Amino acid sequence: MWPNSSFNSFLLTGFPGLEAAHHWISIPFFLIYISVISGNGILLFLIKEDHNLHEPMYYFLAMLAATDLAVTLTTMPSVLGVLWLDHREVGNVACFSQSYFIHSLSFVESGVLLAMAYDRFIAICNPLRYTSILTDTQVVKIGFGVMMRGFVSVVPPILPLYFFPYCHSHILSHAFCLHQDVIKLACADTTFNRLYPVVLVVLIFVLDSVIILISYVLILKSVLRITSREEKAKTLSTCVSHICCVLVFYITVIGLSLIHRFGKQVPHIVHLIMSYVYFLFPPLMNPVIYSAKTKQIQSGILYLFTTHRVGA
Repeated sequence: MWPNSSFNSFLLTGFPGLEAAHHWISIPFFLIYISVISGNGILLFLIKEDHNLHEPMYYFLAMLAATDLAVTLTTMPSVLGVLWLDHREVGNVACFSQSYFIHSLSFVESGVLLAMAYDRFIAICNPLRYTSILTDTQVVKIGFGVMMRGFVSVVPPILPLYFFPYCHSHILSHAFCLHQDVIKLACADTTFNRLYPVVLVVLIFVLDSVIILISYVLILKSVLRITSREEKAKTLSTCVSHICCVLVFYITVIGLSLIHRFGKQVPHIVHLIMSYVYFLFPPLMNPVIYSAKTKQIQSGILYLFTTHRVGA
């Protein structure tokens, strides 16, 4: 029997040393959460209501917005609970479940970005067969496959957490539960739980990013064959929003990975900030990017607000 191994809960951590300022720190967090929920919510509403947006490109965008919403709603309660109410205690089951959804949804988001790259590849490199290849049924199958890959692949490292004894401590280093945080507190052989996530990151994040890169190399080759400058610019403009979202997501992934891997001497506050940037920046920016760069979305938002104003 491990000493002190009967913990039924963990303690979440806000910003160590800044506890007195938690209420002030919570204000920008609350505003960001509201912006993420409203921005992605509006995107989903527009795509559902506007028949002009009932195309594969926008179906994948809806999947991205739904994933961003889910990530935000998964972390928001515990973060605001710590900052507002100093509610730090979280039960084991709730903690492991939150960890499962956080990591699953990260992989789902990577898969959705890959699916969106596939959509742009077919639209530009094989435009005549676009509608016959990316049918509604095919889009549903791709979406289901992306979800299954994300949610099933994370089960093996999360499941053992329910059975490990915990004796080192029960204080986590974030205001939400992460697998890498919890596993440090386990008093058991965690070799599998340390190696499997590394393999998973390589197979999903690295492989997805490489395939996206290859798809854009092929897209660029196809665009360069177009003789008209205007057509080239018009074709490339359909990819700008997606490229921006890919860069936002993978730059934050790389930044967080580098900090965790090589930042042992970096102050803990930097680790915390990078974690929040990773979980909040892509969901905040994706609706902004698509609203700013996509005319159909701009028209939909304009129509939505002018219609409601006229109706009022």
